[in-house]
Amino acid sequence: MNQPALGPVVVIGAGLLGASVGAALTDFGERVQLRDRIVSHARVAATLGAGSLAPIPEGEVNLVVVAVPPTALASVVAEALLEYPSAVVTDVGSVKGTVLRQLEEHFGDVNLARYVGCHPMAGSHLSGPVTARPDLFVDRTWAITPHRATAERAMETVRRLGEACGGRVVILDPDDHDAAVARVSHLPHLMSVLMADHLLDVPAEHLGLAGQGVRDVTRIAGSDPVLWEQIITTNARALRPELEGVRARLEQVIDALDNPSSDRVRSVLEGARAGTRRIPGKHGTPLVDYAHVVVEIPDTPGALAKLFADISRAGVNIEDVSIEHDPVRRVGSLSVAVDPARKDELDHLMRDAGWFVA
Repeated sequence: MNQPALGPVVVIGAGLLGASVGAALTDFGERVQLRDRIVSHARVAATLGAGSLAPIPEGEVNLVVVAVPPTALASVVAEALLEYPSAVVTDVGSVKGTVLRQLEEHFGDVNLARYVGCHPMAGSHLSGPVTARPDLFVDRTWAITPHRATAERAMETVRRLGEACGGRVVILDPDDHDAAVARVSHLPHLMSVLMADHLLDVPAEHLGLAGQGVRDVTRIAGSDPVLWEQIITTNARALRPELEGVRARLEQVIDALDNPSSDRVRSVLEGARAGTRRIPGKHGTPLVDYAHVVVEIPDTPGALAKLFADISRAGVNIEDVSIEHDPVRRVGSLSVAVDPARKDELDHLMRDAGWFVA
């Protein structure tokens, strides 16, 4: 379905999210001006197709998208509302309620009718304009968080922004949004950080036994600590109760270990397994129990391409894939998730093609 044009857009902040919004809107046919405190970031984003540095006259700007670090969001949004008095202003930050309260408390003289926050649930542990891409938001949830003063025009404009970028728009109260991301994004990040920090005290010879599990758990801990410090502290109001809940659960686990004759340890493990079943599967559909075919693959040029070519010839759809690298041998274990009804067939086909199937 064709949408009406958004009109000229100014994107303030040319990092991953800002440059990706600019790239998506440029592909959509919109005129985009890029601005960034570090001008070179905007230049790089522009060369990659995220817009232009050419100024758009203030009276022509219909939408301003603020994509700056969390601690700067409220002040930059307020400045944008004053600088572009006829434009709708939104921000793509990961915390909404705190920013709204800052705007209401410290910039009370600014009319917030033209402001509504949003949060595209997409990103990366990488950062900077070179990591941006126009399809970053396609089929991803795009939360819009209206407040009591939000004008209908602002809501409609930001809804069209999310849809133009390919997102699936949902509407949430700002504080409900912050509680949700505290539970499913910010708390998991902190759990990964705590585990990775624990590794600093683990002897090197013990780290040699590390398998894929510890890598999976600590992967997101490698994200930008400066950015995540701002995210976590900005959302402390919603995050603290979640951390207190984890502390209580840790106490329960310790108590259970002190009483091994009880079934409390198994109860915790079974509860955790049930929790994983609540996470939506591919494309937001219910989780499916796929079968896994594990193939040993040598760490040599062309091996991965040959493996996928052999799977393709088998006519079996790959639902998911992961690779675990052997810490000593120059091989990896490629786990391919497939329809359970095709598992035995793929096992045989891979063996016939000369692969070692675990």
